[in-house]
Formats: sequence, C-alpha cells, structure tokens
Amino acid sequence: MAHAQHTYICIDLKTFYASVECVDRGLDPLTTNLVVADESRGRTTICLAITQAMKDLGIHNRCRLFEIPDGIDYIKAVPRMQHYMEVSAKIYGIYLEYVSPQDVHVYSIDECFIDVTPYLDLYHTDAEGFACTLRDEVLARTGITATVGIGPNLFQAKVALDITAKHVPSRIGKLDDETFRKEIWPHRPITDIWNIGPGIAKRLAKYGVRDLRGVCEMSEATLYREFGVNAEYLIDHAHGEEPCTIADIHAYEPSAHSLGNGQVLPCDY
Repeated sequence: MAHAQHTYICIDLKTFYASVECVDRGLDPLTTNLVVADESRGRTTICLAITQAMKDLGIHNRCRLFEIPDGIDYIKAVPRMQHYMEVSAKIYGIYLEYVSPQDVHVYSIDECFIDVTPYLDLYHTDAEGFACTLRDEVLARTGITATVGIGPNLFQAKVALDITAKHVPSRIGKLDDETFRKEIWPHRPITDIWNIGPGIAKRLAKYGVRDLRGVCEMSEATLYREFGVNAEYLIDHAHGEEPCTIADIHAYEPSAHSLGNGQVLPCDY
C-alpha cells in the first residue's frame, strides 16, 4: 500500500563545528577564517570542519592542515566534541518546541529530518514558512546558520538540501516530482546525489550514464545485474521515490547490534 502524501524537511547546521567555535569567540561563522583541527597532532591532521569563508577560498572540507595554502590567515580551534554535542542537543530542543520527537529522525550531530505534515495546518503555514521559523529560531538563539531542504519524501528533502538550497539566498531549497525531474535528473556530477559515491558513479559510467536521467533510461535488468538488490534503491531514487518514512525508521528493530572502531592515519601508507 502506498504511503499517504507527506511533506518533509531536512535541516543541516552549516559548517557546524566551525560555526560553534566562531560563535563562542563572538565571530561571524560566515565571514571568519577558522578551521577545527588539533595542531598538536601534526600538520597532517585532518580538519574536522572549516568555515564557509574558507570554502569560498577554494579550500576543501576535511582537508589536512598542510593542504591549506600559505598566506591565508586563519584561526585554529581544537575540537571539543562534548561541547558540540551539547550545542546540538540544545538545537534539537528548539525543534521539539514545535514538533513531536516521533516526527523527527536525527541523521547526524548536525542534521535531522522532520515530517512536518501534521504541523502545517496546526501553525497555519506552508512548508517554506515552517522551515523559515525553525531556521530563524536556531540563528537567533544559537548564532548557528541552518540550511533546509523540503520534499515529498525523505530522499527528495535530502537532495533539496544538498543541491537546491545551496543556490538560493534563503538557504531553503524545495523539490517536488516535477522540479526533481527538471533540476535533478540532469545534475552533474552524479556523486552530488545522496548515497551515490565514486564507486557507484564509476560503475554507471561503464554504461555511459553520468546523471539520474541516464539511470532512468537504463534497463532494470542491467541495473540488477550490475548492482544486485541495491539496484532497487538506485531505481527508486532516480525516479525521486522513497517509500521509507520516519515512522518506518522508528519502528525498525535491528536483528543484531555491534560496535565498530575507526582510525585515521596521518599520511598515506
């Protein structure tokens, strides 16, 4: 059975770690050159975050300190993960003043999805108006700038955030089935699309496919032969479809639990 029509928003806290460090110093996160990195670990250490001003200079996020060109004056802030978690929890608390936790899916420390469907009539507003309210509340109370994507399902909301919102002054992007086909189908590089990494892009390129329109034009038999059961996700997303809802996520019970441990090496070996 198809799910009823929903409206989702996906909220991302812009350059979150770096923004928190700027706000704590009384600086503007959008104009200050700041990186979050522990210099005591050497110049090969990875920057956990950089401000938008640094990105505007052509510096890539998650670069290493030695990759920042000489001659750029910037502040180095030692990471404070516990503090970032506390600020994130404060912002989550702002969301909960407007919505129920059952309608929120926390995707990461600086990003979450909200099913705003039941709240638009309640607050006598539309999705853009509700997104503006949350964005403005977060900025006024924490100094952190938020970017928002709006869509009829979780996938389109995420893509609206990642691609559409970056190109509008309001930092609020919106997609529906029509605009998805018009704006996202031809978008390149395809790796800008949520859950399509370099590996998938390389395998699609074997068939001359470099955007979602090309995926839609491929035969499903070829996609299943190349990607196995994961082709189902690729096909759905290429058509802008996502059957999973926040309610489905909350209802999910994993069959097992595990712990993982990762390590970032200071140089190539």
